[in-house]
Amino acid sequence: MTAFDFLSGRRPSTLAGRAMVATSHPLASASGLAILAEGGNAVDAAIAASAVQAVVDPLMTGIGGDCFALYAPANGPVRALNGSGRAPAAATVEALQAAGLTDTIPQTSAHAVTVPGAISAWCRLHADLGRLPLSRLFRDAIGYGRDGFPVTPRVAQDWAEGQATVAGDPHAAAHFLPVPDAGARFAQPLLADRLEEIAAHGPAAFYQGDTAARMVAHLRSLGGLHTQQDFADATDGAEWVDPISARYRGFDVHECPPNGQGLAALLILKIIEGFDMAALSVADRIHVQAEATKLAYHHRDELLGDPDHCAGLTKALMSEAAIAALRARIDMARAQAPALWDEPEHKDTIYLCVVDAAGNAVSFINSIFHGFGSGRLDPATGVLFQSRGASFRLIPGHPNAIGPRKRPMHTIIPGMLTQGGRTVMPFGVMGGQYQAAGHAAFLSAVIDRGLSLQAAMDEPRTFATDGVLQVEPTLPQDICDDLAARGHVIKRLTGPMGGAQAIRIGDGLLEGGSDSRKDGMAIGL
Repeated sequence: MTAFDFLSGRRPSTLAGRAMVATSHPLASASGLAILAEGGNAVDAAIAASAVQAVVDPLMTGIGGDCFALYAPANGPVRALNGSGRAPAAATVEALQAAGLTDTIPQTSAHAVTVPGAISAWCRLHADLGRLPLSRLFRDAIGYGRDGFPVTPRVAQDWAEGQATVAGDPHAAAHFLPVPDAGARFAQPLLADRLEEIAAHGPAAFYQGDTAARMVAHLRSLGGLHTQQDFADATDGAEWVDPISARYRGFDVHECPPNGQGLAALLILKIIEGFDMAALSVADRIHVQAEATKLAYHHRDELLGDPDHCAGLTKALMSEAAIAALRARIDMARAQAPALWDEPEHKDTIYLCVVDAAGNAVSFINSIFHGFGSGRLDPATGVLFQSRGASFRLIPGHPNAIGPRKRPMHTIIPGMLTQGGRTVMPFGVMGGQYQAAGHAAFLSAVIDRGLSLQAAMDEPRTFATDGVLQVEPTLPQDICDDLAARGHVIKRLTGPMGGAQAIRIGDGLLEGGSDSRKDGMAIGL
């Protein structure tokens, strides 16, 4: 490992010998580590950390959202869990058009609220793989919900930026406004009640009975098509599915299959594998990644949706002929005409990963889509609903057109890296649309250029989206000028883009990274 510059203002990767957890919030990392220290496994720690973050980072995640996970038992095959929720059975393009929606589903509309899948996913993971009781796993989260927690600096900043979403809902506004300052204490006692019920009675406590009836009543009062049967059907809705994967320079990269956008990450990696990324200049490397991103995302938005409506897509797009044809479209001297997509803008989620003492690894992501989700809070249950249905299309026949019990195309994607059947690294990148591009850029930095996990996360980020090349303010001006000369329309951001966590498994050594753009940390035993 190369020497670290301790005057850089950055931090080195975290090293540990037995077990590790990496999250974007310090209280979540601490809770997961406590579970590992008490003999819990990687799944236990991931659930505990996610539950804490649902309380202490309410604009990014919650029990009203969705979840995906990849699980790799020690040197065993990778498994994928789809914990994304479905549209109500009565939801059709025609029904929404009759309600006055013609082009898109607004973020704050009740029609943007799909039935939350997170609790089904957490409970399926726990039932199949967990060791400690849910009452222990939720203990810290319940305590923070009941007694309050200090708001961290990045959460406070995001809270302020997202306040307009909750300002339009009287119940959400009463709960989340005024915006707390960093260091102020905030409590969510109703959320603590829900976690206590789930710990005692399992997923039925959320999807059936009084809690479900109250959530449905509130959604219907907002014009939603939800029924108690829609919620009851989601009790065991999380499904184990086969992951998709691609080989990148001797490593196997595993992603969840559609309806997630992991396929886009694999497409980008296979396209850039045809270039010597280690030898390219910084500007050349960014250009290649930008062009590959445009190609991959164009296909994502034309073709991805509910897995029952895009069968055979992965095999077709990942064929050698398809990859070669896409790669041939990249001109190193000129940016290609942007392949625009019209997915709604979204950037808010949490990602975490855990490796336990036995070598089991979990890559875990939970989200309510936009910041504060739909902005709709049920005052009877304290559940803030996600806005994932806003990504549905209102185009009849499109793979991602809204339909009865369909799952929308998702941006949240956990990742897992293996080599020769051995688990190498759970990893993930937060940031909505950026996530697939972020997966490819992060892995290329680690694999192609040998960067440490933390160094790979700390590099200035760029993202080709919506006809422009977004660049973080830390990218040098001469590189921006080079890219502009090739035809890229440069949009210099004023703040950070996304976040990331990863844990690399070595011989008796764990290396962890947690993005300095967030409040979190990687810590181990």
